[in-house]
Amino acid sequence: MLSVRAYTTAMIRWLIVVFLALLLINGLTPWLQRLGFGRLPGDFRFRLFGRECFIPLTTTVLLSLLAGVISKVI
Repeated sequence: MLSVRAYTTAMIRWLIVVFLALLLINGLTPWLQRLGFGRLPGDFRFRLFGRECFIPLTTTVLLSLLAGVISKVI
């Protein structure tokens, strides 16, 4: 069983990885949109209470599959 310190260290590492991944995706969003990501069937855009909401389901699945293939190859 993991000690509290080891568990905390593992959680902090995962938080850092998720934060860096979100920063990377945010930075690459304009480039990915030029390639067609974000406008695929299954990517939802709608207005709710005057705010535009965007749920990129298909784009998320495709990018996850691409990351999985890259991790298996490397």
